[in-house]
Amino acid sequence: MTPLERMHAIDILLSHVWMVRRFLKNCEEAEDDDELAEIHRTLYDYMLALGGPLADEDPKAYMRMAKKKLRRLREANDLFQEIQPEISNHTNFKMAAMSLSESVTQIVALIESAGD
Repeated sequence: MTPLERMHAIDILLSHVWMVRRFLKNCEEAEDDDELAEIHRTLYDYMLALGGPLADEDPKAYMRMAKKKLRRLREANDLFQEIQPEISNHTNFKMAAMSLSESVTQIVALIESAGD
């Protein structure tokens, strides 16, 4: 996979992260839950940080930023996996947790396989 292909593969996975973020941002539960609000803000921050390098078609800068912010993305995912059952056991929340987990897993794999 070329660096440009890797960047675009990560961006496709981030479309799933975006949908989870939108769901969490707009759910009623987020109005009263600071941790849930922090999760959707962290997801947004990760995607926002990658937007410039993506628009510039700069895979080197994109990967540098993706790696720099990866810890926060993982922490947001871990926190959501932990608190999701407490927030709601509704299928929407379960599927959002699964979608986020799988997307983050694949993003991590793509970043780690890049080497350097």
